[in-house]
Amino acid sequence: MTLLDRPTKAGRDQPALGKLSPGDRGRPEARRLGTRRTGSTRSLLIALVLACATLAKLDSQGGDTSPLDPARRVVGEVFGPLETGAAAVVGPIAAIPSWVRALDSLRQQVDDLEADNSALRGQLASVDLDRNRLTEYDGLTSTAKTAGYALVPSRVVAIGPAQSFSRTATIDAGSRAGVAPDMTVVNNDGLVGRVLRVTRSTATVLLIIDGDSVVGGRLGNSLEAGFLRGRGVIGNDGRLDLELVDQTVVPAKGDVVSSWGSEAGAPYVADIPIGRVEGVFSNVRESTQRAVIEPFVDFSALDLVGVVVPSGTMSDRAVVEADGTIAK
Repeated sequence: MTLLDRPTKAGRDQPALGKLSPGDRGRPEARRLGTRRTGSTRSLLIALVLACATLAKLDSQGGDTSPLDPARRVVGEVFGPLETGAAAVVGPIAAIPSWVRALDSLRQQVDDLEADNSALRGQLASVDLDRNRLTEYDGLTSTAKTAGYALVPSRVVAIGPAQSFSRTATIDAGSRAGVAPDMTVVNNDGLVGRVLRVTRSTATVLLIIDGDSVVGGRLGNSLEAGFLRGRGVIGNDGRLDLELVDQTVVPAKGDVVSSWGSEAGAPYVADIPIGRVEGVFSNVRESTQRAVIEPFVDFSALDLVGVVVPSGTMSDRAVVEADGTIAK
């Protein structure tokens, strides 16, 4: 290497363009170098602004066609597929929050609809129950007018054994309603039973289908008297057995049996329908006739009943008088 090829000390010590050490910043050469770099940056910025202004002017003067349209097409062809792919990837991810909100809204709507349906089903059930009870109440009013007895309306709140009896019902009317032992209990279909005992607000009723129940009855066609005894069965198989006083009389199938009545109307008043003759069986050895009676009352579906009371009875509820009017 010759002397001319070796770098001088000054060349080795000269800093690179644009790179100044902290110790060189105060030297004149450093100030000139920084001024040169600042001027280059400013010139580049001015050039970019002029270029943008020139492109905007050309684009605005082009009318329907612009000199920049070919460049736009190129950019569109290059970046269009990229934008489409990015939208296909990012779109579902960006839509997740809205899907979650929509799902929560749909769940709330489903819950609201289920609650509305439940409320409507409850209303429908109560409407049917109210309609049935209104029908029973109208039937009880008709029974009071037909039989000529005042009735205290009450509802059956329980059915089951009480004291030593196997077929009893508890009603929600007691002494405060004017109910007392040995009063007759009916509904719109016929004879239900008799009151055994009372409290201030409830009463126990012995049903005529109980095995220990005995009711005097008469055949509707011949007025022949007899005694009906229960079998202790509730439901479709619940029946009564009728034994006539005159054993030579054979009841006819389909004959209606009504209550015979007791002295002073206790425990049973007269002329309350009980049931219909379903069949007749003869005992050759004892020369007796026994008629099977199907009761009019459905004892498995007891709800509204009426207790026969004297007209004008003081009660804690409205009383259906014998003429069908309501006494409060």
